[in-house]
Amino acid sequence: MKKINKILIILILLTIPVSGYFFWPGGKVQAVIPEGATAGQVASILKNNDVIFSATWFRVLVKVTGTGKKIMPGEYSFRKYMSSEEALWRILHNTYINNIKIVIPEGWRLEQIAERLAANGVTDRAEFEALARKDRLEGYLFPSTYQFKKNTPAQEVINLLKLEFDRQVRPMFSKGFPDGLDEKKVLVLASIVEREAAIASERPLIAAVYLKRYYKGMPLEADPTVQYALGYWDKGQTYWKKGLTYKDLKFKSAYNTYAVGGLPPGPICNPGADSVNAVMNPAGIDALYFVADRKGKHIFNIRFSEHLKAKNRVKQAALENGQ
Repeated sequence: MKKINKILIILILLTIPVSGYFFWPGGKVQAVIPEGATAGQVASILKNNDVIFSATWFRVLVKVTGTGKKIMPGEYSFRKYMSSEEALWRILHNTYINNIKIVIPEGWRLEQIAERLAANGVTDRAEFEALARKDRLEGYLFPSTYQFKKNTPAQEVINLLKLEFDRQVRPMFSKGFPDGLDEKKVLVLASIVEREAAIASERPLIAAVYLKRYYKGMPLEADPTVQYALGYWDKGQTYWKKGLTYKDLKFKSAYNTYAVGGLPPGPICNPGADSVNAVMNPAGIDALYFVADRKGKHIFNIRFSEHLKAKNRVKQAALENGQ
């Protein structure tokens, strides 16, 4: 189905020049798509602003191409009486007016998001952090590319990030959760997977390891949870300390999975959809341990004795390479 939709989108985009030629679009016009607008509502907005001729045809295009979830709120620039195909293309390619493009990477904690938003003049950092903490939104501030206006109220920014979470992640929960898990537990595990995985293909493998540890009642012993607990690292100018020490692993915090059993009280970052999907659909492996090979990948093992051997091999290789 996805392949068919891609073909349809290509065909539609190819018709844009022809459609524009026959319909002779007029002058520029602006239209605002509000948060949470459905495809039908967007079609009506475009029709009422003389952007398109047929609201019905616009709705059909959105349904056929499966692009309803990709329509983002904002103030867009159009021309009067353009084709529905071109109008949809402009929306999908974010032709916003006087907006700031902000990229929120996967795996960032709320403080990092607040800093980037404030640095670009989007919203007040302190207000954003206060609202996010008050509503316990770590894990729900969906990482993606956004368009914002300067000086946007913090609550409005948060609503947009949560809306994108609802679009991208919540549908995965519609069929229920794996045994022993719920929405919060999935997001906690997904946030750990997000910080651990350097390669996309390993997310389901890492998820499988942590799930097996959790089900067996073993300590998760996840380094990212320690990094989260430690907070900002002044020396490295980052929230994610590198080179954790044995002292760090004993740091007293409910988030430190070396010091306490079970899951942390909440997510340690804001994971992307792939990490959530990895927890919902983990790999079918029996491994309980893994170690980074310092090349971006991990070595997985079932037995602790083999895990120790793998760690020694990685350490020896690093010494030989002068690392």
